Amino acid sequence: MENQNPQTPAKKSNLIYFLIVVVLALLGTNAYLYFQKNKSDERIVTQKADDTKVLTDTRTTMRASLDSLTTQLDSANSGKHRVSAALQAKDEELKAKITQLRRALASGNLNAKQLVSAREDIKQLRYFVTKYTTDIEELKQQNATLTTERDTLKTNLATVNQKATTLQQQNQDLNTKVQIAAALKTSAVQIAAYKVKNSGREVEVSRANPAKKIKVKFTVTTNELAQKGLHDIYLRIIDPTGNLITTGNSGNFTINGQDMQFTYKSSIDFKNDGSAYAIDWVNPSEFQKGTYSVMLYADGYQMGKSSFNLR
Repeated sequence: MENQNPQTPAKKSNLIYFLIVVVLALLGTNAYLYFQKNKSDERIVTQKADDTKVLTDTRTTMRASLDSLTTQLDSANSGKHRVSAALQAKDEELKAKITQLRRALASGNLNAKQLVSAREDIKQLRYFVTKYTTDIEELKQQNATLTTERDTLKTNLATVNQKATTLQQQNQDLNTKVQIAAALKTSAVQIAAYKVKNSGREVEVSRANPAKKIKVKFTVTTNELAQKGLHDIYLRIIDPTGNLITTGNSGNFTINGQDMQFTYKSSIDFKNDGSAYAIDWVNPSEFQKGTYSVMLYADGYQMGKSSFNLR
């Protein structure tokens, strides 16, 4: 038994110290791992909070961008300008895309990757909205230019129409003057009453009782503007009471644009040589005592007048 070499107290003591060190090392390692885990959890929580804040800020920024694009579209479409079918279709397409993105953001289910994709969509959308509004502005400028040109044309047209109206009026006045100048005129009108004997011979009288007819003698002045040839001559005979004498051969004619009634109508062959003419008129009724007025008309205007008196 004395030969088994039992452990000495010194060796046992060293073993105890070694075990204590191991235990302390394990405790230190566990403590270190515990603290490291807490720090990692804190970093994860903080990162999650930061990510949540970033996502929220991103959504807010994107909503603001969509609001800005909507305002830009509304501003471009303000006014009464007309746009083509293609621009109308583009406007509807852009608004539909904005509505789609709004709904996606409002759902709150977009992850980071989807938000990045939505951000790219908004960039493209901003490009198309800017191009669309540029096209609208160009259209407005074109419309403004066309409106100015239209107003200028209207003004010019009104001026031309006014000038045309003035010229037309001047032409009418000139034509009237020419017509007046071309109408036949008398240089002298002589009227005498006659009775007719059984033999057919005419005898001038100054009394009403035997008078049966009057002879109107006149000379037509030369007129280079008057048309040579036959011209109708109209007589208006006013009796002593102021009434126009009419017979079965009477009718209407136009003088100075007015419709008038005549007593007798005849015609002469105008040769523009200062010839003298005579027109006979037989009174179907008895002549009255007093003064008769005789007016001659040709070519729409009065050519002369005179009077005679019967006792």
